[in-house]
Amino acid sequence: MLSLAALAGALAFCWPLIVVPSASLDGNTQSPFVFAALLPVLLGIVVSELSRGTIDVKSLAMLGVLSALGALARPLGAGTAGIEFVFVPLILGGRVFGPTFGFLLGSTTLFTSALLTGGVGPWLPYQLLAASFVGLGAGLLPRAKGWVEIAVLSCYAAVAGFAYGILVDLSFWPFNLGLGTEASYVAGAPILENLHRFAVFNLATSMGWNLGRAVTTIVTLVLIGRPLLRILRRAARRGSFEEVRRPVTATSTP
Repeated sequence: MLSLAALAGALAFCWPLIVVPSASLDGNTQSPFVFAALLPVLLGIVVSELSRGTIDVKSLAMLGVLSALGALARPLGAGTAGIEFVFVPLILGGRVFGPTFGFLLGSTTLFTSALLTGGVGPWLPYQLLAASFVGLGAGLLPRAKGWVEIAVLSCYAAVAGFAYGILVDLSFWPFNLGLGTEASYVAGAPILENLHRFAVFNLATSMGWNLGRAVTTIVTLVLIGRPLLRILRRAARRGSFEEVRRPVTATSTP
Protein backbone atom coordinates (compact mmCIF):
# COMPACT_ATOMS: atom_id res chain seq x y z
CA MET A 1 0.00 0.00 0.00
CA LEU A 2 2.80 2.39 0.91
CA SER A 3 4.67 1.63 -2.32
CA LEU A 4 1.58 2.39 -4.39
CA ALA A 5 1.05 5.64 -2.49
CA ALA A 6 4.66 6.69 -3.10
CA LEU A 7 4.39 5.84 -6.81
CA ALA A 8 1.13 7.77 -7.17
CA GLY A 9 2.69 10.74 -5.38
CA ALA A 10 5.68 10.73 -7.71
CA LEU A 11 3.37 10.68 -10.74
CA ALA A 12 1.40 13.61 -9.31
CA PHE A 13 4.59 15.70 -9.45
CA CYS A 14 6.18 14.42 -12.64
CA TRP A 15 3.31 13.75 -15.05
CA PRO A 16 3.74 17.04 -17.01
CA LEU A 17 7.20 15.79 -18.02
CA ILE A 18 5.70 12.60 -19.43
CA VAL A 19 2.41 13.67 -21.02
CA VAL A 20 1.20 16.92 -22.55
CA PRO A 21 -1.19 18.68 -20.13
CA SER A 22 -4.50 19.95 -21.42
CA ALA A 23 -4.81 23.67 -22.00
CA SER A 24 -7.84 23.66 -19.70
CA LEU A 25 -5.94 22.06 -16.84
CA ASP A 26 -3.69 24.20 -14.66
CA GLY A 27 -2.27 23.92 -11.17
CA ASN A 28 -5.40 25.32 -9.55
CA THR A 29 -7.83 22.96 -11.27
CA GLN A 30 -5.82 19.80 -10.78
CA SER A 31 -5.06 20.35 -7.08
CA PRO A 32 -8.53 19.27 -5.86
CA PHE A 33 -8.12 15.99 -7.73
CA VAL A 34 -4.73 15.36 -6.12
CA PHE A 35 -6.15 16.18 -2.68
CA ALA A 36 -9.21 13.98 -3.25
CA ALA A 37 -6.94 11.09 -4.21
CA LEU A 38 -4.54 11.64 -1.31
CA LEU A 39 -7.08 11.44 1.54
CA PRO A 40 -8.36 7.90 0.83
CA VAL A 41 -4.78 6.73 0.30
CA LEU A 42 -3.78 7.98 3.76
CA LEU A 43 -6.89 6.41 5.29
CA GLY A 44 -6.15 3.15 3.48
CA ILE A 45 -2.61 3.07 4.88
CA VAL A 46 -3.92 3.54 8.44
CA VAL A 47 -6.59 0.84 8.02
CA SER A 48 -4.04 -1.52 6.47
CA GLU A 49 -1.60 -1.06 9.35
CA LEU A 50 -4.39 -1.51 11.91
CA SER A 51 -5.46 -4.78 10.31
CA ARG A 52 -1.87 -6.03 10.28
CA GLY A 53 -1.43 -5.14 13.92
CA THR A 54 1.59 -2.91 13.28
CA ILE A 55 -0.20 0.15 14.62
CA ASP A 56 -2.30 0.63 17.74
CA VAL A 57 -4.17 3.42 19.47
CA LYS A 58 -1.03 4.62 21.26
CA SER A 59 0.79 4.87 17.95
CA LEU A 60 -2.04 6.94 16.50
CA ALA A 61 -1.85 9.16 19.56
CA MET A 62 1.89 9.62 18.98
CA LEU A 63 1.16 10.49 15.36
CA GLY A 64 -1.24 13.17 16.58
CA VAL A 65 1.25 14.55 19.10
CA LEU A 66 4.10 14.82 16.60
CA SER A 67 1.77 16.32 14.01
CA ALA A 68 0.73 18.99 16.49
CA LEU A 69 4.34 19.72 17.47
CA GLY A 70 5.35 20.00 13.84
CA ALA A 71 2.41 22.28 13.10
CA LEU A 72 3.43 24.54 15.98
CA ALA A 73 7.09 24.51 14.93
CA ARG A 74 6.41 25.50 11.34
CA PRO A 75 5.35 29.13 11.99
CA LEU A 76 8.45 29.80 14.14
CA GLY A 77 10.53 30.68 11.12
CA ALA A 78 7.52 31.77 9.06
CA GLY A 79 9.42 30.50 6.02
CA THR A 80 11.78 33.50 6.18
CA ALA A 81 14.78 32.78 3.93
CA GLY A 82 13.82 29.11 4.08
CA ILE A 83 14.07 28.89 7.87
CA GLU A 84 11.72 26.02 8.71
CA PHE A 85 11.84 23.81 11.79
CA VAL A 86 9.02 21.49 10.76
CA PHE A 87 11.41 19.05 9.09
CA VAL A 88 13.03 18.14 12.41
CA PRO A 89 10.00 16.23 13.80
CA LEU A 90 9.33 14.78 10.35
CA ILE A 91 12.83 13.33 10.07
CA LEU A 92 13.07 12.17 13.68
CA GLY A 93 9.56 10.68 13.64
CA GLY A 94 10.25 8.75 10.46
CA ARG A 95 13.62 7.65 11.80
CA VAL A 96 12.25 6.23 15.04
CA PHE A 97 8.88 4.86 13.95
CA GLY A 98 9.60 3.75 10.39
CA PRO A 99 8.70 4.75 6.83
CA THR A 100 4.92 4.28 7.02
CA PHE A 101 4.68 6.44 10.13
CA GLY A 102 6.94 9.01 8.48
CA PHE A 103 4.77 9.12 5.37
CA LEU A 104 1.61 9.68 7.41
CA LEU A 105 3.37 12.20 9.66
CA GLY A 106 4.39 14.35 6.71
CA SER A 107 0.82 14.71 5.48
CA THR A 108 -0.84 15.18 8.86
CA THR A 109 1.73 17.73 10.02
CA LEU A 110 1.52 19.94 6.94
CA PHE A 111 -2.28 19.67 6.86
CA THR A 112 -2.59 20.67 10.53
CA SER A 113 -0.14 23.53 10.01
CA ALA A 114 -2.10 24.80 7.01
CA LEU A 115 -5.30 24.87 9.05
CA LEU A 116 -3.60 26.76 11.89
CA THR A 117 -1.86 29.33 9.71
CA GLY A 118 -4.44 29.77 6.96
CA GLY A 119 -2.11 28.21 4.42
CA VAL A 120 -4.80 26.25 2.60
CA GLY A 121 -4.56 26.66 -1.16
CA PRO A 122 -3.88 24.83 -4.42
CA TRP A 123 -0.29 24.26 -3.31
CA LEU A 124 -1.31 22.30 -0.18
CA PRO A 125 -1.77 18.79 -1.69
CA TYR A 126 1.71 18.95 -3.17
CA GLN A 127 3.22 20.17 0.08
CA LEU A 128 1.56 17.23 1.85
CA LEU A 129 3.01 14.75 -0.63
CA ALA A 130 6.48 16.30 -0.56
CA ALA A 131 6.55 16.29 3.24
CA SER A 132 5.33 12.68 3.22
CA PHE A 133 8.31 11.73 1.07
CA VAL A 134 10.61 13.43 3.59
CA GLY A 135 9.21 11.32 6.44
CA LEU A 136 9.23 8.19 4.30
CA GLY A 137 12.88 8.59 3.37
CA ALA A 138 13.90 9.15 6.99
CA GLY A 139 12.35 5.81 7.90
CA LEU A 140 14.41 4.02 5.25
CA LEU A 141 17.82 5.27 6.41
CA PRO A 142 20.36 2.65 7.56
CA ARG A 143 20.91 1.97 11.23
CA ALA A 144 23.57 3.90 13.10
CA LYS A 145 24.31 5.10 16.61
CA GLY A 146 25.54 8.13 18.48
CA TRP A 147 26.99 10.97 16.48
CA VAL A 148 27.19 8.77 13.40
CA GLU A 149 23.41 8.62 13.43
CA ILE A 150 23.22 12.41 13.71
CA ALA A 151 25.65 12.71 10.79
CA VAL A 152 23.46 10.38 8.70
CA LEU A 153 20.35 12.36 9.60
CA SER A 154 22.10 15.65 8.84
CA CYS A 155 23.17 14.46 5.40
CA TYR A 156 19.63 13.30 4.76
CA ALA A 157 18.29 16.66 5.97
CA ALA A 158 20.45 18.41 3.38
CA VAL A 159 19.09 16.23 0.60
CA ALA A 160 15.51 16.44 1.89
CA GLY A 161 15.63 20.22 2.22
CA PHE A 162 16.45 20.62 -1.46
CA ALA A 163 14.23 17.74 -2.62
CA TYR A 164 11.18 19.21 -0.89
CA GLY A 165 11.67 22.56 -2.58
CA ILE A 166 12.26 20.93 -5.96
CA LEU A 167 9.08 18.85 -5.74
CA VAL A 168 6.92 21.78 -4.66
CA ASP A 169 8.37 23.95 -7.45
CA LEU A 170 7.74 21.20 -9.97
CA SER A 171 4.06 21.12 -9.01
CA PHE A 172 3.34 24.66 -10.22
CA TRP A 173 6.20 25.45 -12.62
CA PRO A 174 4.51 24.07 -15.79
CA PHE A 175 1.41 26.21 -15.27
CA ASN A 176 2.36 29.44 -13.49
CA LEU A 177 5.55 30.75 -15.07
CA GLY A 178 4.18 31.70 -18.48
CA LEU A 179 5.66 31.24 -21.95
CA GLY A 180 8.64 32.60 -23.82
CA THR A 181 11.39 32.47 -21.18
CA GLU A 182 14.43 30.24 -20.83
CA ALA A 183 12.84 28.68 -17.77
CA SER A 184 9.33 28.18 -19.17
CA TYR A 185 7.77 24.76 -19.51
CA VAL A 186 7.31 23.65 -23.13
CA ALA A 187 4.46 21.19 -23.59
CA GLY A 188 5.52 18.16 -25.60
CA ALA A 189 9.23 18.99 -25.50
CA PRO A 190 11.76 16.24 -24.70
CA ILE A 191 12.07 15.42 -21.01
CA LEU A 192 15.71 16.50 -20.82
CA GLU A 193 14.90 19.89 -22.32
CA ASN A 194 12.14 20.54 -19.82
CA LEU A 195 14.34 19.31 -16.98
CA HIS A 196 16.99 21.82 -18.04
CA ARG A 197 14.40 24.60 -18.10
CA PHE A 198 13.14 23.56 -14.69
CA ALA A 199 16.69 23.54 -13.29
CA VAL A 200 17.11 27.14 -14.46
CA PHE A 201 13.80 28.08 -12.84
CA ASN A 202 14.63 26.35 -9.57
CA LEU A 203 18.11 27.87 -9.32
CA ALA A 204 16.78 31.35 -10.01
CA THR A 205 13.79 31.30 -7.67
CA SER A 206 14.26 28.76 -4.88
CA MET A 207 17.90 27.94 -4.26
CA GLY A 208 18.20 30.34 -1.31
CA TRP A 209 15.04 28.97 0.31
CA ASN A 210 16.14 25.37 -0.16
CA LEU A 211 19.57 26.12 1.28
CA GLY A 212 18.08 27.90 4.29
CA ARG A 213 15.73 24.97 4.92
CA ALA A 214 18.57 22.46 4.78
CA VAL A 215 20.90 24.49 7.03
CA THR A 216 18.17 25.14 9.62
CA THR A 217 17.30 21.45 9.84
CA ILE A 218 20.94 20.35 10.06
CA VAL A 219 21.81 22.82 12.82
CA THR A 220 18.73 21.85 14.85
CA LEU A 221 19.47 18.13 14.50
CA VAL A 222 23.08 18.62 15.60
CA LEU A 223 22.04 20.69 18.63
CA ILE A 224 19.07 18.70 19.96
CA GLY A 225 18.77 15.62 17.74
CA ARG A 226 20.23 13.09 20.18
CA PRO A 227 18.05 13.95 23.21
CA LEU A 228 14.96 14.08 21.01
CA LEU A 229 15.76 10.64 19.61
CA ARG A 230 16.06 9.24 23.14
CA ILE A 231 12.71 10.76 24.12
CA LEU A 232 10.95 9.36 21.05
CA ARG A 233 12.45 5.90 21.47
CA ARG A 234 11.43 5.83 25.11
CA ALA A 235 7.90 6.76 24.11
CA ALA A 236 7.92 4.21 21.30
CA ARG A 237 8.32 1.33 23.74
CA ARG A 238 4.82 2.07 25.03
CA GLY A 239 3.21 1.61 21.61
CA SER A 240 3.80 -0.31 18.42
CA PHE A 241 4.29 0.96 14.92
CA GLU A 242 6.43 -1.20 12.67
CA GLU A 243 9.92 -1.68 14.06
CA VAL A 244 11.36 1.02 16.26
CA ARG A 245 14.65 2.19 14.74
CA ARG A 246 17.07 1.86 17.65
CA PRO A 247 20.75 2.66 17.22
CA VAL A 248 23.13 -0.20 16.54
CA THR A 249 24.61 -1.71 19.68
CA ALA A 250 27.41 -4.20 20.06
CA THR A 251 26.34 -7.78 20.77
CA SER A 252 28.25 -10.06 23.07
CA THR A 253 28.95 -13.71 22.25
CA PRO A 254 28.32 -16.38 24.90
